[in-house]
Amino acid sequence: MTRYKIETEYVGTNYSGWQIQEKSPSIQSAIQEAIFNFCHEQTFVYSCGRTDAGVHAINMPAHFDLSKDYDEYKILMATNFHLKNNNHQISIKKVEKVSDDFHARFSCKKRHYIYKIINSPTRPVIMENRAWWIYKKLDVPYMEKVAQNLIGKHDFSTFRSSQCQAKSPIKTIDEIKIHQNNEDIDIYISAKSFLHHQVRNIVGTLSLVAEHKWTEQDFINALNACDRTKGGPTAPACGLYFNYAEF
Repeated sequence: MTRYKIETEYVGTNYSGWQIQEKSPSIQSAIQEAIFNFCHEQTFVYSCGRTDAGVHAINMPAHFDLSKDYDEYKILMATNFHLKNNNHQISIKKVEKVSDDFHARFSCKKRHYIYKIINSPTRPVIMENRAWWIYKKLDVPYMEKVAQNLIGKHDFSTFRSSQCQAKSPIKTIDEIKIHQNNEDIDIYISAKSFLHHQVRNIVGTLSLVAEHKWTEQDFINALNACDRTKGGPTAPACGLYFNYAEF
């Protein structure tokens, strides 16, 4: 068997997420089908992360095994042909052979996400389903200041989905940066791993801070409460992007 690492890009709007679902389209099933159509071999594609319905990816790593040693460029072009031919908004950006001990999920040392907000009084048509539209004016410098309270190791139960299957709510956030360019606000957040909906729940809560509905102390109190009911809303999936991973 030969193991191949791929980097994928996709628009998640019309998919149920990465993971295969019985009655709805997924990123994983689309890629596996494209590989089968190319080489007529059933394979399982393991990803670095399991994005939810409506979430996008810029560079999502994944891997799979094939019994034959194919040229990487041939896999790249053939798989993309079948993805495009079936009208999938998914593209394989890179293919490379890797050692058998590489695993897209377990070999990952750090994951990086971006959350995109359009802060405008008018509806952003071009970026619809690509960002969270907030029409109320946001105080971005204050939001970034308050967000630094999340850096380090914490119990993130306040930002954890009730459906989260992680064994522990303890996670370590390495970095949060917020960049604003006119109406475009990008929130960069990095950690080795995340809880289910953690980034979206953090962004939703930070939006209360940016609208001055919450103070910094309110935010700290919510974090320390370790209780999801004490946190803010869950930000929409459309603004979240898996950015890249470090191995």
